[in-house]
Amino acid sequence: MKIGSVLLDNATVFAPLAGITNLPLRLLAKEAGCGLVCSEMVSAYGLVYGSSKTAQLMDSTPREKPLSVQLFGSDAAIVADAARMAVSAGADIVDINFGCSVRKILKSGSGAALMGDPKKAEALLAAVRQAIQVPLTIKIRSGWDASGDEAMALCRIAEACGVDAVAIHPRTARQGFGGCADWSLIGRIKNDITIPVIGNGDILTAQDALDMMARTGCDAVMVGRGAIGNPMLFAQISDLLESRPLRDITCQDRIDMMIRYLKASVLYLGEKKACYVLRSRLGWFAKGLPRAGAFRNAIRHLESEAQARAFIEDFARKLQKPEDPRSCVAGGSQ
Repeated sequence: MKIGSVLLDNATVFAPLAGITNLPLRLLAKEAGCGLVCSEMVSAYGLVYGSSKTAQLMDSTPREKPLSVQLFGSDAAIVADAARMAVSAGADIVDINFGCSVRKILKSGSGAALMGDPKKAEALLAAVRQAIQVPLTIKIRSGWDASGDEAMALCRIAEACGVDAVAIHPRTARQGFGGCADWSLIGRIKNDITIPVIGNGDILTAQDALDMMARTGCDAVMVGRGAIGNPMLFAQISDLLESRPLRDITCQDRIDMMIRYLKASVLYLGEKKACYVLRSRLGWFAKGLPRAGAFRNAIRHLESEAQARAFIEDFARKLQKPEDPRSCVAGGSQ
C-alpha cells in the first residue's frame, strides 16, 4: 500500500480523532501493527498564528513513522502555510479535513462546510498541493445528503488537484455517528477515480475490515472508534489480511496495553495532567471485561502514576478468575 511516495507496512490506518489520537495512543496502534497513524485534528489558524498548544498536537517520535498530520481550515493561504509547518515538524503526509461537522468547525467554514463549496475546496487543495512535496490526502464524508454526489464531485476535484489518496466515511455531515455507514459509496468512489481510496466507518472487528475491502474494492481501511481502547484490532486485521489465524486479545493483553498507555501518557503529558486525562481513558481498555464498572469507578479520582498502577494491578488480579472466562477474550466476534 502506497500513498504517493510513502510506503505503508499494510493497508490499515488509525483515523484522526480530535481529543483522542494523541501520541501515546498512536504508539499503541503502531506497536499493534497499524500501517499509518494520524494526528488529532490540527487547526491551521492555530499553527500559523503561533499557538504552542496547537503545535503540540504534532509532537511525534520516529517510532510511529510514517505520520499523517490532519489540518482543518478554510483559508487557502493559511492552510497552505500550515501544511508547510506540518512538514517542517515531521509530517510524512498532510491530510485536510473535509468531514468534521462540529458546529464550531462549520461556523469557520472548515470541515464538512467545504463539501458544500467545491470552488473553495478546489482553491484550497491547489494551494496546499503547490506548497508541499510530501503526499497530500483528504478525509471526507458523503456530503450534506445521502446521495453521495458531493463526495463524488470532491474526489474528482481532489484527483485533478494532485491529491494522493482520499479517505471516505460514508455518513452524511448531519448523521454524525448515527445510523449506518453506506459502504456502497466507497465502492462508487473507488470505481470513479484512480488514486487510492481508504474506506472508513463501522469497522468494529477484523472481519468488518475484510468485508469492507471485499465489498467496496477499497485500497485500505481506516479504523477510528473501533480501535479506541483496543489498538490490538490492527493486529487482528493484519492476521486476516495475511491469511493467518485470528489471534485472541486476552485480559493480559488489555492490562499490558493499559500499563503502556499509562507510561506513555505520563511521559508525554506529565504526571498531573496524565492522571487527570486517564480518569476517563483507562476505562476504554476495560470495556466488555468483568468488573469493568468497578474499575472505572476506582480510577475516577486518579492522582498519581503509582496509584494508577495499583488500580490496574488490582483489576488484573480480579480478572485472573473471571466469572465467565470467555468474556475475558476478544476474538473476531467482539
